Amino acid sequence: MGELVFTAKVTHVPSIWMSEMYEQHKGIRDNAINGLVELGKRAKAAGVETFAVIDTHWIVNQGFHLNAAGHHAATFTSHELPHFLEDMEYAYDGDPELGNLMADTVRDSGFRAMAHDTPNLKVEYGTLIPMRHMNQGLYASVLPIAANQFASIDEGRRMGEAMREAIEKSDRKVGLLASGSLSHQFFPNDQSEAGAFETNTEFNRQVDIRVLELWQTGQIKEFIKMLPDYAARCAGECQMIDTAMLLGALGWNDYSGKAELLGEYFGSSGTGQANLEFAL
Repeated sequence: MGELVFTAKVTHVPSIWMSEMYEQHKGIRDNAINGLVELGKRAKAAGVETFAVIDTHWIVNQGFHLNAAGHHAATFTSHELPHFLEDMEYAYDGDPELGNLMADTVRDSGFRAMAHDTPNLKVEYGTLIPMRHMNQGLYASVLPIAANQFASIDEGRRMGEAMREAIEKSDRKVGLLASGSLSHQFFPNDQSEAGAFETNTEFNRQVDIRVLELWQTGQIKEFIKMLPDYAARCAGECQMIDTAMLLGALGWNDYSGKAELLGEYFGSSGTGQANLEFAL
C-alpha cells in the first residue's frame, strides 16, 4: 500500500539559478537553496520514492494534467526570464504508473484528467528548481502535475483528496510538493530591477507573514477560511491552487499538523517566498 510520507510548500524563483551560476550574483539565494537542500534530506530520510510536484509554472486552462513520461530530459531556458535562467540541463526518471493511477482516480472523482507521455511535453522550472536541490543523487522519480489557473479553491481541495487516494492505492512512498509563491504581485517593469529582493507592497508582506504564523502554529482552519481572499487580494500564483491541492491531500479542515519554516521568508521581484515542511 502506498503512502504520502512527505509534504512541503517550496519556492522556485529563477534567481536561485543565478545565485549558483552567475559570478556577479553568487550567493544571493543561499537562503532558498539551503532550505531546499534540507527539505531534500528530510524527504530522502522519509523514504520518498517519487516526488509529485504541483507546478504553478505548468499552467493549464482546462482539466487536470500530469506528465507521466518514463523519463524527463532536456535543456531548459525560461521563456519568461531568459536572462535569469538559461541552459539548465536536467534528467530525471518519471513515474508513469503513479501518473496514470492518479489521473484515473481524479477522473473517477468527477474531473477531466489526463496523464501524458509525449517527448514534446517538457518540464517547467517550478519542478526543475526544487528538484535540482531536493533530489540530489536522483534518489526519487519525478511526476510533474499541472496547475489549473481557472480551478476553484474547492476544486483544488477535491483534486488533492483524489491525489491522496491514488497515492494510497499505489505501492509508492510519495513526497507531495506545492511549488509556488505566497503573494505573487510583481513590480511594474520600470521598478523590477530595484525590487529584486523586495515584496511588492507592505500589505502583501504583512499578510504573508501572518499566513506563515498561521501555518507554523497549526491554525490551518483559519487559513483555509481566508485562502480565497488571500489568493485574490495578494495575487496568489495561479490562484494558489497548488496550496489548495496540498491541503486537500493533507485532509483540509481535518489536518491537525503544523508547518516548519526552513530558512527565512524573502521577497523576490515583488513576490513573497518561503520553504516549509508540513508535518504528517
